[in-house]
Amino acid sequence: MAMGDEAEIEAARYAWEDGVRMLTPHLVEGAAGGRRAIVSAVHDELRRRVGSTFTMRDLARTYAGASAWYLDLAARTAPRDPDAWDPAVTLDGAFGMYQRFATDART
Repeated sequence: MAMGDEAEIEAARYAWEDGVRMLTPHLVEGAAGGRRAIVSAVHDELRRRVGSTFTMRDLARTYAGASAWYLDLAARTAPRDPDAWDPAVTLDGAFGMYQRFATDART
């Protein structure tokens, strides 16, 4: 793995872990239907984009391009809940939860 790849992965992991930290209280509360739906839709999209066997590098590269598809997906998934669209919370949190499935995920 190239040095730039490692830095990209670490920067993404930092954002994802922060997203999980911010997302978790929303998911515990009863009014998180929009966020839950978006997280599920992001996970579906990730399965489509990286497949069932992927590395952290694959996931970080997909994350780098997520701005091209995320807001459209969020708006279609939860059109009446724009507060749930916040990518720093919902997108990053969804990636943070998904990273545990990477073949090289840290445990």
